[in-house]
Amino acid sequence: MSWGTELWDQFDNLEKHTQWGIDILEKYIKFVKERTEIELSYAKQLRNLSKKYQPKKNSKEEEEYRYTACKAFLSTLNEMNDYAGQHEVISENMTSQITVELARYVQELKQERKSHFHDGRKAQQHIETCWKQLESSKRRFERDCKEADRAQQYFEKMDADINVTKADVEKARQQAQMRHQMAEDSKADYSSILQKFNHEQHEYYHTHIPNIFQKIQEMEERRIVRIGESVKTYAELDRQVIPIIGKCLDGIVKAAESIDPKNDSQLAIEAYKSGFEPPGDIEFEDYTQPMKRTVSDNSLSNSRGEGKSELKFGGKSKGKLWPFIKKNKPPPPPPASASPSAVPNGPQSPKQQKEPLSHRFNEFMTSKPKIHCFRSLKRGGATPEDFSNLPPEQRRKKLQQKVDELNKEIQKEMDQRDAITKMKDVYLKNPQMGDPASLDHKLAEVSQNIEKLRLEAQKFEAWLAEAEGRLPARSEQARRQSGMYDAQSPPAVNSCAQDRESSPDGSYTEERSQESEGKVLAADFDDEFDDEETLPAIGTCKALYTFEGQNEGTISVVEGETLYVIEEDKGDGWTRIRRNGDEEGYVPTSYVEVYLDKNAKGAKTYI
Repeated sequence: MSWGTELWDQFDNLEKHTQWGIDILEKYIKFVKERTEIELSYAKQLRNLSKKYQPKKNSKEEEEYRYTACKAFLSTLNEMNDYAGQHEVISENMTSQITVELARYVQELKQERKSHFHDGRKAQQHIETCWKQLESSKRRFERDCKEADRAQQYFEKMDADINVTKADVEKARQQAQMRHQMAEDSKADYSSILQKFNHEQHEYYHTHIPNIFQKIQEMEERRIVRIGESVKTYAELDRQVIPIIGKCLDGIVKAAESIDPKNDSQLAIEAYKSGFEPPGDIEFEDYTQPMKRTVSDNSLSNSRGEGKSELKFGGKSKGKLWPFIKKNKPPPPPPASASPSAVPNGPQSPKQQKEPLSHRFNEFMTSKPKIHCFRSLKRGGATPEDFSNLPPEQRRKKLQQKVDELNKEIQKEMDQRDAITKMKDVYLKNPQMGDPASLDHKLAEVSQNIEKLRLEAQKFEAWLAEAEGRLPARSEQARRQSGMYDAQSPPAVNSCAQDRESSPDGSYTEERSQESEGKVLAADFDDEFDDEETLPAIGTCKALYTFEGQNEGTISVVEGETLYVIEEDKGDGWTRIRRNGDEEGYVPTSYVEVYLDKNAKGAKTYI
């Protein structure tokens, strides 16, 4: 089967057919190109989608991705990013292996087709020229034969006519002979051209055209094979990325299987745990017992008792009663931290004189301005450097995080210092490379930065140790913090700060703040007139550190002193002790080592 033998007379149709084949190839190239554009657009949209839902750096969203469910979602976003990358690979491979290659091949194909059909047209023109020559010689031969025949007839006519002279007859004879000779020459020429044409025609239809058409057929078959290979490559390029896409999908499935609800619940506990103990039971206070007071005292006590009862029982619907709001505690209460750093130890008189009743009563009645402090807390303010505004557990976590960050910065500065030191050694060994003295300033600057960071780290480590209850407080820090709880400072600020540090959930409302203020002032008001009851000792304690009780309700102790415990720590960081049977007061629990009597009433067993 050959186009040269089967389609020897279909030159024009073959020309149209081969052009159609090239058009089909260009159409396929255009299809693949549009597919690559779709793949790129799809990959870009996937990447934008993944980027849109990625957590923003240094934001609250980044902290949320500690949970396994959020980690699974983040893994899905990352896998989708890789998934988009595979579509980009498909686009790149199709462009380089199909679109570019086929575009180059089309140009070569057009040149080859043009060359083949140029040769065919050249052969056609040659055979047409030969045919024209044959036709011309044939017509000339025919004309010469007719002229010779007419000349012969004229000669015979002249020869038969007796009236014609001999010269005219001879002339007619010579003319007939000449025409006859011309006819013979035309015959010979025609015969030669005919033989030549037949040879050229045979070569044209049996050699030249078959060869040209065979080359065109091979060219067309190569085009068809090339399209088939391109279609196969098209499928293979898709198939190549299927394993990687499968791995991306497997990664998403693995991330989904890694979701651990128990772990997320534990992370929520770690994130929001305040470290406070739940409030204990409220003791029943019996006001029906007879009190040995004067008539004026009883009338004041009744007024005071009614006001107190209303505050206690009316406040249950508004908020909780925190453990540190108790009877007979130092006013105002200390911070929730049980460490020595939170103990007031400012430069005040050892024991302050009690204020007159009218002053305390006026303070109780005019406590409403404290609400402004809570409003300022809700609006937010500057965060203390030691995170003392946070609950104990959250404060510990923040301090630990800060210590880790400082240690990383210290390590980075130390690596930089080592690098500068090595460079200086190189300069000392090879002075032509640089001046060693030029690095001294930089080395001193880095060393100074390291020292600053170490001091900063030590400061936060000390605060962390205090938060974990490992070290005693520094006296200067205690003096700095004592101003927050000084009885002579504005009551609105003190109570506000205490309530803010003691609320486990960190939410402060004006109702709760007003209620807490009323309770604290009611306790202060109550302490002035309650008959002091002698409480039994429930154990002993030994002072670990010296404490100067300068605020009202506290008692000074000396390191190594042994005292009686009459009321243990209720969760607010204070223990009530007695000395010499009559001197009583509160000391920080972390300043003493308590030995409770198991048989004593109200004593607890510690394991």
